[in-house]
Amino acid sequence: MGEPAFFRLPDPRPVDAEETENRWWPPRWLEPRWLTEHIDTFDVFHLHFGFDAVEPARLAAIVGILRAHDKPFVLTVHDLHNPHFANNSMHLAQLGILVTAADEVITLTHAAAAEITARWNTPATVLPHPHVAPLDLIGQVRAGHEREFVIGIHAKSLRANLDPLAVMDVVVCTAAELGNARVQLDIDDEVFAHRDQRGAIGAALTAYNRFRSVDVRVHRRFDDTELWRYLKGIDVSVLPYRFGTHSGWLEACYDLGTAVVAPDCGYYSDQKPCTTYEFGIDRFEPDTLAQALRDVHAARSRTPAASRSERERERTMLSRRHYEIYERALSRSSRILTEAR
Repeated sequence: MGEPAFFRLPDPRPVDAEETENRWWPPRWLEPRWLTEHIDTFDVFHLHFGFDAVEPARLAAIVGILRAHDKPFVLTVHDLHNPHFANNSMHLAQLGILVTAADEVITLTHAAAAEITARWNTPATVLPHPHVAPLDLIGQVRAGHEREFVIGIHAKSLRANLDPLAVMDVVVCTAAELGNARVQLDIDDEVFAHRDQRGAIGAALTAYNRFRSVDVRVHRRFDDTELWRYLKGIDVSVLPYRFGTHSGWLEACYDLGTAVVAPDCGYYSDQKPCTTYEFGIDRFEPDTLAQALRDVHAARSRTPAASRSERERERTMLSRRHYEIYERALSRSSRILTEAR
């Protein structure tokens, strides 16, 4: 039996977009004029990311164009608190327009769906996050770390919700207590190009190399292959997120058999198995982080991990469920979705 099929249009590249290794540009679909000019090229409009910098008035205009042309609108809500901004008021204003206008809303956890309903009186279909690591890496036997337990903290580019400096003392002290543990602290080198507080925080983090048990590594941003190698090389990833909702990083860890210690803000523990500690905006209970690391260390031979077959079945299920959602959205309009052949 074949899978339901639909065709996803390629991301149109703006004329003035720079071709870089980590290229990104605002979706042209969120430009009212461009959307209007290409309104007959698609059946369903599905928005997931890319509207961070789009003013609510422009989003309202986009919604108006879709309605005027009888185009169904599907929205996936990954973040209820945008991890790039401590002040979440803009993001909530954007979501207020998008969620209430969508024909179908998707999110990743039941807890997030409950919040969406409570905030906007709108139901949301819960579909789990798909695999992040390549299928051929999922379920592989990991190299054992019998001699040492590697605790990873990745500061990345120090985006707004990351506060690794706050947790480092506890992590280093707990690693010393465990005895056979090493802390690996990674920092993207772009941090040090900033003259704001990120550069100062980066300097403070590199000072942890004074501890023999801490391995500080400053490097360019990992490409995908380097990221998979990194995650397979640590036993646990500590997520120092002050705020957020869901995490693709958590999914990658689950794919590759890396344990996760995540904050109790957001809905990380609803998304995938992880050990939590009390951490959020203006709050931190250090003892809970220390205990989380002890618990993960004690259970290190039983770390939850995905199997390839599980992720393959999930991928098939997600494809079918998305097709069903698109059909439902189209049933509310005058258009009919036909299977691609």
